[in-house]
Amino acid sequence: MKEIYKTTIKAAIEGGKKIMEIYENEDFQVENKEDDSPLTIADKKANDIINEHLVPTGIPIISEENKQLDFLERKNWKECWIVDPLDGTKEFIKKNGEFTVNIALVKENQPVFGVIYVPAKNELYFGDVLEQKSLKGTIPDGKDFEAEISEFKAIEPSKVGEKIKVVGSRSHMNQDTLDYIDELKSKYNKEVEIVSKGSSLKFCLVAEGEADVYPRFAPTMEWDTAAGQAICEAVGLKVIDKNTGSSMRYNRENLLNNYFLVSNLG
Repeated sequence: MKEIYKTTIKAAIEGGKKIMEIYENEDFQVENKEDDSPLTIADKKANDIINEHLVPTGIPIISEENKQLDFLERKNWKECWIVDPLDGTKEFIKKNGEFTVNIALVKENQPVFGVIYVPAKNELYFGDVLEQKSLKGTIPDGKDFEAEISEFKAIEPSKVGEKIKVVGSRSHMNQDTLDYIDELKSKYNKEVEIVSKGSSLKFCLVAEGEADVYPRFAPTMEWDTAAGQAICEAVGLKVIDKNTGSSMRYNRENLLNNYFLVSNLG
């Protein structure tokens, strides 16, 4: 494995450890950001640790918790990190375990490597788009992750069964999504099963065959999706921008994503 990829995984795991220290303390405080989304000390502390690992690479970082640079400074970047130190802050606050650390390496506006770490379960997903493989495994506390990765299993999408499994967020099952589900029922003449999951785990469920479709017809930012896109594209799936009909691109002038769709329906 390339050293830079090891750095990515190490950063995610160490950030996750700090998140769990705070998660297990009932007294953490919750703030509201300008867009009314929640922010905890875990977001900030994990971001600091991830920066410590990624800054020495010399590759610029776009992170939810970093100050965002003007596009005039970013537009000529050939590569960058895109980071969400704690994706699913609402899940973190609810203590349901469905929160992740997301780190992606983006080159020429496309993710080439992505890590999604689930600290509450010590589960790690990573996808190498150029090698066309995504792996999943568990990193037990105190274990050397490099040794553990050798035991990781490849993941892949599955064939659609009797029901179409649509994964979505509990808080974003809006009318556009419900209309899309009705379209699926009509087009494929199949029942649809809704699978609720928080954070970037929705990407992982499609990539590993636990769901067939992830429609996201609600706002997301680049750091919410870059790592998940890498994991999906590494198993042959596409994350399609609904406005352009093409794969989602990154380090754009506006870091707010368009609506998108991940589908294994062909």
